[in-house]
Amino acid sequence: MRLERWDGARVRERADDLAALLTDTVASGASVGFLAPLGHADAVAWWRERADAARAGHIAVWAAVDPTDRVAGTVGLAFPGKPNSRHRAELVKLMVHRRARGRGLGRRLLATAEDAAVAGGITLLHLDTETGSPAEELYRSAGWTAAGTIPDYAAAPAGGLRPTTLYYKRLPG
Repeated sequence: MRLERWDGARVRERADDLAALLTDTVASGASVGFLAPLGHADAVAWWRERADAARAGHIAVWAAVDPTDRVAGTVGLAFPGKPNSRHRAELVKLMVHRRARGRGLGRRLLATAEDAAVAGGITLLHLDTETGSPAEELYRSAGWTAAGTIPDYAAAPAGGLRPTTLYYKRLPG
């Protein structure tokens, strides 16, 4: 499995493949901001918006590509536009396709984003994730700190409001 940082042009070029990952993630019940069923065309449109944001430097996107050139996972960093927050970034859309889960890919994607953040002078990362989700164990085991939980924060893919937990991680800098 190779991990690659994709610029806006590459994200746009591979939007169809990224959309397949996103629809699989939502269909498997992960709370990543969408309701099930997520249509492929809607997922492609969402990734094309991310391509524009990547081209503008607002986000960085990494993709995990398997030996058959299929997208097996992704992670992003979103950079705030305010002058007082240039030291931090938000970890966004860490997703691993069901066929690639359980082999450490999520941890590799997380480490890749963290290392890139350090290299870019970022000293604080933050994220939110559904409370009680498998992702929480990944973040805790990787040294992230829970900052608090917000009840009824977002609807789960199948419906019903769920709490979210906010996490942060200080990075060397």
